[in-house]
Amino acid sequence: MTTHMESNTGLRASSRLASNLQQVLVDLIALHLNGKQAHWNVVGHNFRDLHLQLDEIVDSARESSDTIAERMRALEAVPDGRPQTVASTTALPVLPAGEQDTSVIVDLVTTQIRTAVATVRAVHDDTDAEDPSTADLLHAIINQLEKQAWMLSSENRTRG
Repeated sequence: MTTHMESNTGLRASSRLASNLQQVLVDLIALHLNGKQAHWNVVGHNFRDLHLQLDEIVDSARESSDTIAERMRALEAVPDGRPQTVASTTALPVLPAGEQDTSVIVDLVTTQIRTAVATVRAVHDDTDAEDPSTADLLHAIINQLEKQAWMLSSENRTRG
């Protein structure tokens, strides 16, 4: 079990909790940025609907990253969302440059979302052991992102 220290304002994150939340943060920031890249460069069949859906994913990732960064500060950890930190530490795969067909974007962004979810799931149990309140935030993010992945991936599914 991870131990933590109490500060004057309450719980202080252990270095492990801070590191775990930092990884979640950079993956959420990368998802936000990659979602916007996809939003700007998607072309093809069902463009408008996908263009709008990508904005919903971007908004969700941005809001979730802000929630995690603010929780880190509440736990006296220091978030690092600088571009070079995000680029060098995210688990999300690199998106190809240029225009991409709608069906390709669906698959690429679905992978992005599922990778971000995998990061959140990987740190959830350790987080819960140290700070159940923070784990509740992670649980909500998992639910939200998994819903987005399901809705997005359904664009390319066929019955069968």
